[in-house]
Amino acid sequence: MEIKENTLLSQINYPADLKKFSENDLEQIAKELRQHIIDVVSVNGGHFAASLGVVELTVALHYVLNTPYDKLIWDVGHQAYGHKILTGRKDLFHTNRIINGISGFPKIAESEYDAFGVGHSSTSISAALGMAVAAQLKGETDRQHVAVIGDGAMTAGLAFEGLNHAGIENSNLLVILNDNCMSIDPNVGALKEYLTSITISKSYNKFRDDVAHVLNNISRLGPNASKYVKKIEKSIKGTLLKQSNFFEALNFRYFGPVDGHDVKRLASVIKDLSAIPGPKLLHCVTVKGKGFALAEKDQTKWHAPGLFDKITGEIKKSSSDKPQPPKYQDVFGHTLVELAEQNQKITGITPAMPSGSSMNIMMKAMPKRAFDVGIAEQHAVTFSAGLAAQGMVPFCNIYSSFMQRAYDQVIHDVAIQNLNVVFCLDRAGLAGADGATHHGAYDIAYMRCIPNMIIASPMNEEELRNMMYTAQLENIGPFSIRYPRGNGVMVNWKTPFQELPIGKGRKICDGEDVAILTFGHVGNFAFEACQELNSEGYFPAHYDLRFVKPLDEALLTEVFTKFKTVITVEDGCLQGGMGSAVAEFMVDHNFNSSIIRLGIPDEVIEHGEQPELWALCGYDKDSIINAVKKVAICRKTDTIAS
Repeated sequence: MEIKENTLLSQINYPADLKKFSENDLEQIAKELRQHIIDVVSVNGGHFAASLGVVELTVALHYVLNTPYDKLIWDVGHQAYGHKILTGRKDLFHTNRIINGISGFPKIAESEYDAFGVGHSSTSISAALGMAVAAQLKGETDRQHVAVIGDGAMTAGLAFEGLNHAGIENSNLLVILNDNCMSIDPNVGALKEYLTSITISKSYNKFRDDVAHVLNNISRLGPNASKYVKKIEKSIKGTLLKQSNFFEALNFRYFGPVDGHDVKRLASVIKDLSAIPGPKLLHCVTVKGKGFALAEKDQTKWHAPGLFDKITGEIKKSSSDKPQPPKYQDVFGHTLVELAEQNQKITGITPAMPSGSSMNIMMKAMPKRAFDVGIAEQHAVTFSAGLAAQGMVPFCNIYSSFMQRAYDQVIHDVAIQNLNVVFCLDRAGLAGADGATHHGAYDIAYMRCIPNMIIASPMNEEELRNMMYTAQLENIGPFSIRYPRGNGVMVNWKTPFQELPIGKGRKICDGEDVAILTFGHVGNFAFEACQELNSEGYFPAHYDLRFVKPLDEALLTEVFTKFKTVITVEDGCLQGGMGSAVAEFMVDHNFNSSIIRLGIPDEVIEHGEQPELWALCGYDKDSIINAVKKVAICRKTDTIAS
């Protein structure tokens, strides 16, 4: 979408262009930047409210800093659309999150202005500190390092670890706390309450403004005066607001709170802070979704609303009149409530993703038994382990990609102690437009090597319900259930619960020549492939493993006894995945068949729509059909040759 001619934004391609304008122009530039984000995202989709909330901050930072020499790191990256537009990607912004287009997150390989690749939360402070220390070691004392982190991301342990270390390094680091009381859902926890107490303390804020001018004048008298100013600041903050010395206790100089939508004031403050050495924290109060009324009112809904009418605010939905299968996450949410009504030991845990995982359904129905623990995956797992140690049955729901952050806790706190924690891994497989940082490519491999772990994946909604039901029947140890982002295949999905025998698969259809083994939702690709192949005179067998650990040895023995060629299909990495497990079984049991493994190759898969990525990786319906036909052609050729 083109920017209107004769606007200020039309004259800006890089931060150097922005610097040509006066401070009095910044408000208009911010207004035009916000409108451009609305224009493009409304027709192309993507993350929305987060970028609207930091428009003024983005303009101020690039106006003052000397990027890319100065390093600007955006935590998570949901809010970096304005940054991308101002740093050479304005004409490419319409390709955001589209296959072969620009990434929805900052990415080093995409632009020199993207100082650090992000996508998972709470990494910015540690990364910026590493860069600041590197600058010290190289003698680059004039280089600025700025980490922009939200109050939601600040709840993660990694953010505190970074703050703790930064406080003793005395490096040139500025942490900007973007405080909007939101991550994707409303923030929770003591830190949120603490920050709120700062922002609403009228006595603190009034006196801070009155005394700031005096202190700034004193600091200009020389180095010794600056030292005394710092002591006075700390004393004032500790006196006026009892808790406000938290960041000061970590040896950060705390400034704020300031209005995150006053672009001229922000530019002035950032310029002043750039002249102050050592670790500093600027507390900005912003509104997520600023400038789009509906997004301000319902910030969770408008975090990533999809396509919408920018005038009316109507979110566009599928035009199909036919009933649609539900999302797997919603099947999880409703099923968990059903099970919890039957079993008083069941609890639900999510690390700051209640709406994204549909844990919000249980949080509404049973608020005392469902817990949002903030962006803290490690804590979520060990908290679940503590619940399980006392006889509860925790369903710990974490995106597959985010579960990687709690791997030690899965092993040390759950598996070694053989505790019955049910891990529900949402967004397993290729997640789509969020790209490499969000694909759930590795969970089969990293869970499969852990002792005591049961690993299951449903082919449809009914199987997801039955796996959840089975996981809570008795104390059977760690139980991992993976399912993809998006919709299932059953419109009438709310079927009676049935216990599934652990480690047992099923035969979908018999066949000849070749067997297709699938794990999870990709079984539907194989089912459709088999139907099409049958109509063309090819008759492969199809087996749904259901469990990759433990494996169904009787089923695999039947397969390798009958078939000389086996095709495995999985929505996970080929290294160490389901196909590897099947190959290991074949070798260990002295079978001698050919195995063709379809799945995610050993490379970083970028963003795109899920069907595009399934085809790119070679395990969609057409890829399965081609694999079966290739086997048949090879067999026919060998027969003729013999």
